[in-house]
Amino acid sequence: MSKKVVKFEYEKETKNSVRYKEIPDEGVAPIVGSLYVQKWFAGDSKTLEITVEKKD
Repeated sequence: MSKKVVKFEYEKETKNSVRYKEIPDEGVAPIVGSLYVQKWFAGDSKTLEITVEKKD
């Protein structure tokens, strides 16, 4: 199993959600890319961190 913490920063608001763009590590391709989070959860957050875990 492998875990990775992926960081995101605010990009823009849509009708019912907030779009965040991934901040990849230097020299590494993005893992997720864009992430849409519902406004009721995102609130005024400008950054998010999500842990992704691979299970084989």
